[in-house]
Amino acid sequence: MKRFGIGALAAALMFSGLAGAAFAETATPPAASNDAHPAIEPAALEILKATSEKLSAAKSIAFHALGAFDVPARDGQPLFYYSRSEVLLVRPNKLRVIVPGDGPPSEFYFDGSTVAVLRPKEDLIAIAEVPGNLEDMLEKIYQKAGIYFPFVDFLVSDPYKALTSGLTRAFVIGQSAMIGGVTTNVLSISDEKVHLQIWIGADDKLPRLIWATGTDADKPRHMVEFSNWKLDGDVSNEAFAPKRTAATKQIPFARPDEDPGQKKP
Repeated sequence: MKRFGIGALAAALMFSGLAGAAFAETATPPAASNDAHPAIEPAALEILKATSEKLSAAKSIAFHALGAFDVPARDGQPLFYYSRSEVLLVRPNKLRVIVPGDGPPSEFYFDGSTVAVLRPKEDLIAIAEVPGNLEDMLEKIYQKAGIYFPFVDFLVSDPYKALTSGLTRAFVIGQSAMIGGVTTNVLSISDEKVHLQIWIGADDKLPRLIWATGTDADKPRHMVEFSNWKLDGDVSNEAFAPKRTAATKQIPFARPDEDPGQKKP
């Protein structure tokens, strides 16, 4: 799982209390068995592969992603923050991510050669030439400016490879009808750094929800809920151009802590 994508954030696979509530409408779980089970179940991989094939075959992808993540307060109490992303992708190398969010809104554009990050409220824009494919661009902006998206593993050309690289455990938990108004297959997958619990539409094969939990001491948690999926819609090239004005001020394309105009907390 890639460090700058969903795999970088982590997924809760062992919320036993939540699991009991989430699957209350399903059949009673089978009794525990002493039979050995493989660490990586083929059935889990088949579900991931079907999702990957559907997303990688789509010429364009649009969806909304509601994200929540926790940040420890000074006294150690976890504080949760929400953000919403409106995502539009045209393969092989165009991406737009509009983030209204609870904080300053931002708009991200990649037209295949240039990345632009617009902060419309402050009328600021950062621009960088980043030619190449989508994966190259995502790696470069992470290295240069610390930008990543918690759903990126589903945008790359091979989501299956992104999600299963370094996999140590994978199994099917069961099914649920509580997410997105559809029946979903619920998977748990893990590598050495993160645990992911993923809800995937049983019929449409589309991701609906991810809970992530890191394995380090702080155990950071992250949630992404997907909605408003639309595949293979018509998209104009103008959709990947920022709407800047004559007064828009250009700032360096760099990490926030490298911006001389921004004070460190």
